[in-house]
Amino acid sequence: MWLVIKAIIIAIVEGITEFLPISSTGHMILVGDLIKFNGTDFSKMYEVVIQLGAILAVVVLFWNKIKDMIVSLFSGEKKGLRFWANIIVATIPAMILGFAFDDLIDKYLFSAKTVAIGFIVGGILLIFIENNFRQRSKRAKVTRDIDDLSYSQSIKVGFFQCLAMWPGMSRSASTIMGGWVSGLSTPVAAEFSFFLAIPVMIGASGLKLIKYKGFATMVSSEWIALIVGFIVAFLTALLVVDRFIAFLKKKPMRVFAIYRIFAGIILMILILTNVIK
Repeated sequence: MWLVIKAIIIAIVEGITEFLPISSTGHMILVGDLIKFNGTDFSKMYEVVIQLGAILAVVVLFWNKIKDMIVSLFSGEKKGLRFWANIIVATIPAMILGFAFDDLIDKYLFSAKTVAIGFIVGGILLIFIENNFRQRSKRAKVTRDIDDLSYSQSIKVGFFQCLAMWPGMSRSASTIMGGWVSGLSTPVAAEFSFFLAIPVMIGASGLKLIKYKGFATMVSSEWIALIVGFIVAFLTALLVVDRFIAFLKKKPMRVFAIYRIFAGIILMILILTNVIK
C-alpha cells in the first residue's frame, strides 16, 4: 500500500510539472528523495512509464489537430507534409544526443545538486530570453500559427530542447525558449512544445524501457503501482495542459522563472546543510 501511495504522489508531480516550464524530472528526483521512492530499478522504470501517461493527455487534448495533420499528410497536402517535417527536424538533435549520452546523463546528472543548478540557470534564462523576445516582438514579425513554422525555426527549437537533458532545466521551458529565439509567439511555442514532446518522450521512454530487465520479477504491488500511476499522471496532465495554454495567452512566464530560482536556492541551501544529499 505504501508503494502505491508513493507512486500516486510521484504521478501527480509528473502530471503537474511535465508541461510546465519547471522540470518534471527535477521535481520527481526531489520528491522521490523526500518520500524514499528513488534509487531502485523499478522507480527509474516507473518514472518513464508515467511520462507516457502524461504524453497520452497531449494526444487526447490535441487529437483533432493530430488527426487532421495525419489525414493531410496521407492526402499529399503541403500543410500536413510541412507539419510532420517540422516535428522530425526538431526531434533530430535530441535524438542524436540522447542516444549518444543517455548512460552518461543517468550516471552523472541525476542528483539534487544538478537539479538545483538546472532550476536556477533555467529560471534566469527564462527571464532573460522572454524579456528579449517581448522587446524584439514589438519590432519584428512573430509567427502566430503553428502551420506557418519554417524548418529553420524548428531546428532552433530542436537544439534548445537538448538543454532539457540536464535535469532541472525542463523540456517545456527549453523548447519554449527556443520558440522565442526563433520568433514564435508564446502560445505557438508552447503548442509546438507539446507536439514535439510526443515523439521525443516516446523515444526516450522506449530506450529506457528496453534497458529495463525487471519486468519478469515484478510483484503484484509494483504492477498495481505502475497501472495506477499511469492513470493518475494522465488525468493530472489532462487538467494542467489546458489551463497552462489559457494562462500563456494572458500572462508572462516570469512567475515560473521566479519559482524556479527560489526553489533552486532553497534546494541548494538544503544540500549544503546536508538536509538533502
